[in-house]
Amino acid sequence: MSLRINSLIVFICFAVLAIAVDTVAGSADWFGSQAAVLALSVTFLSAVWCLRNQRGGKLEAGVAVAGLLAGAWIPLVAIEGAGEGRIGFGLGYGLWIYLFGLAFFAWRAMVLLSDLRGRTERSNRGYALIVPVLFGFWLLYLWEVLIEGFGVPRVLLPSPSAIAGVMGGSTSTMWADFYQTFIKSVIPGYLIGCGSGFLVAVLVDRVPFLQRGLLPLGNFVSAIPIVGIAPVMVMWFGFDWQSKAAVVVIMTFFPMLVNTIAGLAASGRMERDLMRSYAAGYTKTLLLLRLPSALPFIFNALKINSTLALIGAIVAEFFGTPIVGMGFRISTEVGRMNVDLVWATIAVAALSGSLFYGILATLERSLTFWHPSYRR
Repeated sequence: MSLRINSLIVFICFAVLAIAVDTVAGSADWFGSQAAVLALSVTFLSAVWCLRNQRGGKLEAGVAVAGLLAGAWIPLVAIEGAGEGRIGFGLGYGLWIYLFGLAFFAWRAMVLLSDLRGRTERSNRGYALIVPVLFGFWLLYLWEVLIEGFGVPRVLLPSPSAIAGVMGGSTSTMWADFYQTFIKSVIPGYLIGCGSGFLVAVLVDRVPFLQRGLLPLGNFVSAIPIVGIAPVMVMWFGFDWQSKAAVVVIMTFFPMLVNTIAGLAASGRMERDLMRSYAAGYTKTLLLLRLPSALPFIFNALKINSTLALIGAIVAEFFGTPIVGMGFRISTEVGRMNVDLVWATIAVAALSGSLFYGILATLERSLTFWHPSYRR
């Protein structure tokens, strides 16, 4: 970042803090407290220190994070202490300008953390999680402040704190829905769909004429909308988890088939000639050369299917299910205008899908560490 841009950001932060003090002090009684002044001072000094410092390092990154946390506390307390008649810009224009300046500071903090990660050793991979975690918390923070600060009705969009409160008070319901959808429907369908897609891909590789017949059929089936497949599967397999697993199988089969076929063809001609010179047959070449070369493609399909499987199971539950499940909970609670529970279910689905994807990505990194994409 050039010195000119850095100086401009410092000036913006100075101006923002000054306007915030002038405007918010007259509209919020809490601002005169010693804790608020201390938090604002920490933010101000850390912003000056980090934005003017061009070197970077652990000290600058730590100061930036500390100042950002101290500064983020101020809008939350201002909104909590304000009355209902002072939502939105009634809280004071300075508060929202201050929040805008705080976003610049968060940007600088994440830049420092990203540079810090690049200078660490390969063995210390904990820094790789700091920036995404900080960025995620910053988005949730903005969500909370904007929703509560402007008084958005919960029926339109609840705040993260309201969603977390519903999740904490409905753990038994959340667990029952998660077990029905993810454990009983997604995992069996995912394993069957990906496993059968992989085996058929190996068969297609061994019998080439099947490729001309199966791949066009796969493209045709992949184009069928899920809202058309799900009711049919419910009629065929009933209202329990079997019909949802069948939808997941259909959605995950052909991505695995196409990616595995492409991966099996990824090994180079020189490597295959080398295996022939060792008198290796088809099976040995497949196990020792072609499947290892296909691992990045296979994991690509597994990661894609991890999200498709969850989406398919939830959508399939809209068309018939026992009185449990994430899809059932979303469709039912929307009709009751219980939007907090709907968003809580969506959050559980998003967290479980992200965790599933993260496990697969970690496994991929451990098995395909030799791939050029993981080299530094």
